[in-house]
Amino acid sequence: MRCLALFSGGLDSMLACKLMTMQGIEVVALHFDIGVDVSSEKLKVLEDHAHEAGATFHVVDVRERYLNEVLFSPRYGYGKAFNPCVDCHGFMFRTALSLLDEFGASFVISGEVLGQRPMSQRSEALRQVRGLAGCEEELVLRPMCAKLLKPTKPEIEGWVDREKLLGLSGRGREKQMELAAKFGFKSFESPGGGCAFTMADFAAKILDFLRFEGGVKFEKKDELRGLDLRGVMSVADLQSLRFGRHLRLDGGAKLIIGRDEADNAKLDALENERFERVNFDLVGAHALLSREASEEDKMMAARLVLTYCKFENGKSYEARVGERILRGVTPLASKEEAKRFFVLGA
Repeated sequence: MRCLALFSGGLDSMLACKLMTMQGIEVVALHFDIGVDVSSEKLKVLEDHAHEAGATFHVVDVRERYLNEVLFSPRYGYGKAFNPCVDCHGFMFRTALSLLDEFGASFVISGEVLGQRPMSQRSEALRQVRGLAGCEEELVLRPMCAKLLKPTKPEIEGWVDREKLLGLSGRGREKQMELAAKFGFKSFESPGGGCAFTMADFAAKILDFLRFEGGVKFEKKDELRGLDLRGVMSVADLQSLRFGRHLRLDGGAKLIIGRDEADNAKLDALENERFERVNFDLVGAHALLSREASEEDKMMAARLVLTYCKFENGKSYEARVGERILRGVTPLASKEEAKRFFVLGA
């Protein structure tokens, strides 16, 4: 018997996998790449966590589908930021269920705990997720809180012993930590960790992108529901929102300035035709600027980037902006001056 697990690498998803492997059920831990915060280093950590719980690990690339089917048209709306949690869970269950035959599996599990997440793990939300997932055969099992829910097909058919499942609810973590110690788990994702879409600064960057690069007119994010936004944002666009300080210049150009060496490396690796690079022959920030920036925005961008480099006071510099060389570039008086350009939360 084999099942597929929605796997975040968090403690709950590890424990759900462990509860299945302890019953002799083979588990394939599926991690869905939705286009944010997935690096080779993180995937290696997640794979180690899956193995620790006795599962194999597989990454499912759903980036294009997520943008087109979930992010901008959630039936059940957003949370406080840009998080379509109910629709996201429904999408992931629906995708996992569609993969059962491919992996030779019989059902799907998750690490959800009833009442733990206010938007997506309420009783009503679980019902909504079930409808979005299109699971008429009750093939979704939640081992962490199963005893508080109606029996599913895996339990009814005897594939899983319901008595060996749990009945957890609420936001407490005591039982989970006790089980982690019992099973000898050495590490796991922070219990308080959240998806990037739940973060206010990331939501601000998405909204800013839609207004300026996407040309979408709206006042509040919920007004985006029902609009056809397919193709407005690409996977590369979404990736660009994850790194660096984001600034919107007076002429409308977007400037992204690396915060540190890691940010610089990610910006250097980013391939997005919307941007050209801003470079100085100095140690410091790397940056990307809208390719169609005005001459005024190009000069201001160069000054801003220089402000975050190691420069000598009283000296002017040459900047390369795409194929252009700008001469006589001087930094701003202080980094405080740069803050008026920041996209909220950047």
